[in-house]
Amino acid sequence: MAQSTLKNRVREDFLSKYSSVLFRGAGSKEEISGVVRNILERILSQPRNPLKDKERALIIDELVDEFAGLGPVEKLMMDPDVTEVMINGTHNVYVEKFGKKQLTGIKFDSDQQLMYVIQKILSPTRRRVDESVPYTDISLQDGSRVNIIIPPLALDGPTITIRKFLRSIARAEDLIDLGTLDKRMADFLVACIKAKANIIFAGATGSGKTTTVGVLSGYINNDERVITIEDTAELHLTQDHVVRLETKMPNIEGKGEITIRDLFRNTLRMRPQRIILGEIRGAEALDMLQAMCSGHSGALSVIHADTPRDVLHRLETMILMSGIPITLEAIHRQIASSLHLIIQQDQLADGGRKITRISQVNGLKDGWANLEDIFYYDIEGLNPDGKIRGRFRATGILPAFYQIFIKRGIALAEEIFNKD
Repeated sequence: MAQSTLKNRVREDFLSKYSSVLFRGAGSKEEISGVVRNILERILSQPRNPLKDKERALIIDELVDEFAGLGPVEKLMMDPDVTEVMINGTHNVYVEKFGKKQLTGIKFDSDQQLMYVIQKILSPTRRRVDESVPYTDISLQDGSRVNIIIPPLALDGPTITIRKFLRSIARAEDLIDLGTLDKRMADFLVACIKAKANIIFAGATGSGKTTTVGVLSGYINNDERVITIEDTAELHLTQDHVVRLETKMPNIEGKGEITIRDLFRNTLRMRPQRIILGEIRGAEALDMLQAMCSGHSGALSVIHADTPRDVLHRLETMILMSGIPITLEAIHRQIASSLHLIIQQDQLADGGRKITRISQVNGLKDGWANLEDIFYYDIEGLNPDGKIRGRFRATGILPAFYQIFIKRGIALAEEIFNKD
């Protein structure tokens, strides 16, 4: 019997008799792996399954990865250099390493095996994928973010995109070591968090926004009540008093949806001292600005935009498309009176992730919110190895809200803002 045929038969035998081991939710991943390995060894030790020791060990290892982990890509999930795994159907698995995407030689046996991995990912959650709801976003237990989309929308087969949660990035010093920002910028941003400045983090998908939010939110005082609102729970805060809220997809009849805006409005009744909004994408933009104006300081939020100026344009568009009767002038007054900082983060051509601009909102200019760069990343050229050469610079502008550091007793030397 061919090895692949035997492997398929063992897989079916295991699932028909022992699938409860996988979905009962008992024990750690290591404990489940041990139980699965023992069962597979018993199955493959039967006389009808004649195999050499090396073949038996290979089948057992592959099926343990599949049943207790994520199948053929389990080893990629354990590789600390891999930051993203992209499964485009059964025969095209890509990874991102050191900021660069590359094709691996890993393949799935069939769509059925890939769908089994998808169902295993989804089993601990309230989410599902099927013909009526063919895509979803979830988080794994380790904090990694997962997007799943299946046929008929995915024409080349089930597709999974996993952005790994990197536990090694936990403090501002880690971001400095990675070259995401320099010490002056880190000191400033940590002070802004402690001083309860209102901040929007902007950038494209994969630029590292959520990682930076997660790191900086670690400097929120432990005695504050923090409420996070996300489409898919991704932030893992270390404070004691954290309430995590997640949106709800509509049911199969299209009812029961709970949106970011619904959760945000409810959050204002929950006595929050900090609100962290996973992503602004609709009418909640105005709710957030109004909340900032009415005493809910220290809010952090994320938006997809390519420049700080684009952040303002996106806020305008989202508020106007909501149908709320409000003028552009009123929108910009709200922005100017509520928002302190926009932090722009980008992934550069060499794969590196940088905070390229830290811009303050300093009042109004000709009726529009006035943006001023405090720090920026100056690209100077390209090294022979293909790495971008540049340096972080200060513009010489002192933050207009510098007095809040003094008011809250936070030491921050004015010298860090001296122009380079």
